[in-house]
Amino acid sequence: MKILRFMKKNVVFCVAALAAIITCVLVPPDKGYSDYFDWTTLACLFLTLAVVCALRNIKFFTILARRLVMFSGNLRGLFLTLILITFIGSMLIANDMALITFLPLGYFALSVTRQEKHMAYLFILQNISANLGGMLTPFGNPQNLYLYSYFHIPTGEFCRIMFPPFLLAVSLLCVGCLFVKPVRLSIADQFPEKLHRGKTVLYLILFAFSLLIVFRVFPYWSGLILIPAVLLFVDRDALRAVDYPLLCTFFFFFIFAGNLSRMEIVNQFFSALLQKDTLLVSILSCQAISNVPSAILLSRFTTDYPALLMGVNIGGTGTLIASLASLITFSEFRILYPGHSKSYFVLFTLINLIFLVIMTVVTKLFLIS
Repeated sequence: MKILRFMKKNVVFCVAALAAIITCVLVPPDKGYSDYFDWTTLACLFLTLAVVCALRNIKFFTILARRLVMFSGNLRGLFLTLILITFIGSMLIANDMALITFLPLGYFALSVTRQEKHMAYLFILQNISANLGGMLTPFGNPQNLYLYSYFHIPTGEFCRIMFPPFLLAVSLLCVGCLFVKPVRLSIADQFPEKLHRGKTVLYLILFAFSLLIVFRVFPYWSGLILIPAVLLFVDRDALRAVDYPLLCTFFFFFIFAGNLSRMEIVNQFFSALLQKDTLLVSILSCQAISNVPSAILLSRFTTDYPALLMGVNIGGTGTLIASLASLITFSEFRILYPGHSKSYFVLFTLINLIFLVIMTVVTKLFLIS
């Protein structure tokens, strides 16, 4: 039963492991495997996840967000506040962590104000904001971190590439909030938790250090020495809470993508496909195999990283499996608001397809121009 629960919770990890094993049969392990792995990406992902877990353990993000929610004023303002918190949070702590942190806050806010009927709509907009909000920064989404490292994209160029779709995403989310009526709300301060000042300062310093490593100011090995050592002494639970299946998913997809790139037929197929339209191919790929696997796989067959980068970020909207974060949101909704999964799925698909079509068409026009 434990194995089945693990497989159900980590579907993409299991698929990645199976795909790696199958391709290992077709391309037996040899010295070439050592070139598959982007150790910088894996190290940076581990370090940022560890520090974010430490900040979550002292409820840093939750307490900060609660203070903002209390001043929202009305239902539309509450939606806008929660969506922007999730949007900005995904830029700093990655999209999955932002959802795990802020979805329960949205549930609480709607529950205490007796506005539960809007739960599905709020969760869906928060999910979209997490997927699209992280696109502006190299560490905002796992696929960004990988592509930023794999193609050695300069930070300024990365932000320049992603700013237009980022701005479009902000605009669409704000429009989405306009469909919510500005009903007056009153949310009392029912949260006795206070921030631990010493740990807060320490963890923010570590977080800043991890970002400097992402931006290549310090080598990743320095973070692997310092950050785990500090957390072992101050908060071992943070190291235990790291999403190790996500790290292993990257590991297995590195093997899978590396093996496919060494198969001549596969290499020719993907190279020809991506030459026709890298943006559309990467977006469609996300709908079938999710955005992180798509980034790792397609990066081996194209040098058009601007289109690929935009594609695997925009492609996070659409189907439920287009992003790992969407599966997290669906799981949280079923737990917090049981009995409404079917209606949520229908509404999720409709709204996500609207975002996907608008983002794709506008971005495509931008690229053509």
